[in-house]
Amino acid sequence: MSMGRFLFRRGLQGIFVIWGVVTVVFLLRFVTPGSPITVIAPLNASPQLKHRIAMELGLNKPLYVQYGEYIWNLLHGDMGYSYVSGTQASSRIFARLPATIELAVASSIVAIVLSIPLGVISATRRHDPVDYLATTFSLTGISTPNFWLGIMLVLLLAVGGSFPTGHRGMGFFPAVEMLLTQGSISGLVTWGKHIFLPAITLGTYFTALITRLTRSGMLDELGKTYIRASRAKGLPETLVRYKHALRNTLIPVITVLGLQLGTLIGGAVITEQVFAWPGLGTLIIHSINTRDWPLIQGTLIIIGTGFVLVNIAVDFLYAYINPQVVYE
Repeated sequence: MSMGRFLFRRGLQGIFVIWGVVTVVFLLRFVTPGSPITVIAPLNASPQLKHRIAMELGLNKPLYVQYGEYIWNLLHGDMGYSYVSGTQASSRIFARLPATIELAVASSIVAIVLSIPLGVISATRRHDPVDYLATTFSLTGISTPNFWLGIMLVLLLAVGGSFPTGHRGMGFFPAVEMLLTQGSISGLVTWGKHIFLPAITLGTYFTALITRLTRSGMLDELGKTYIRASRAKGLPETLVRYKHALRNTLIPVITVLGLQLGTLIGGAVITEQVFAWPGLGTLIIHSINTRDWPLIQGTLIIIGTGFVLVNIAVDFLYAYINPQVVYE
């Protein structure tokens, strides 16, 4: 199958997945207890006022009519209006999205930079002290809850230290713009200080997981016949390890990387809450507390769409890493 046909097929599958996410998210509003009218209306609101609010929000219409209108509005880029603030849900969600993507990407970079070299060194120096240190680190990282690690980092490094205890400070692109236009690195320094602790907190589990995966994959590959043949031909050990063995190890690593990146986008809720990071996580928690369904639904749809796009990108990387992979 050609790449174009593969793209088209995966795109269609992705559309069906997103449609399923939209349907489930829409139905959630009707199976959860409580009504948004009770949040919007005053405590002493009369039945007439509640009825008028329901009419204005379209909540008195049949379910299939509400569903059809919701799908139609989504196709036109309209996620509705916040029940609490009255602002467009899409504008609030997309205003928070860059902060969450920054955090997810920074966590992934931390994990990749640390985990893959550590996994390779651990596999090639098996039973050495560095191997025991790497396995101990990976076991500790997987076993440590994110919320506890975040709180500990705040207490140890932020309170009275040089790192801020929370908030974003400055976005990455404004910091780069400041560097290019004013020649000042103060923006990047501020950005780095604010994102350092949240990225470490969110990326620790990811780092430990990829380290274990890289180590086990490298051990399998280093024991195969083609590696022995490469060494018998006199190829440098660095070339054997990093070009042949590591390249074949990266297929399962990329699979986990794609799944975890989607999880980081959607699962940064606790980390964002600990560090008061103004991303989708804090937005969805606030929306759930106020039963602001347009914001809840819109945020979940964006997260689901992110999962789909990341997984399609991962499928493309398979063929680049391993040409034997066929688009089917």
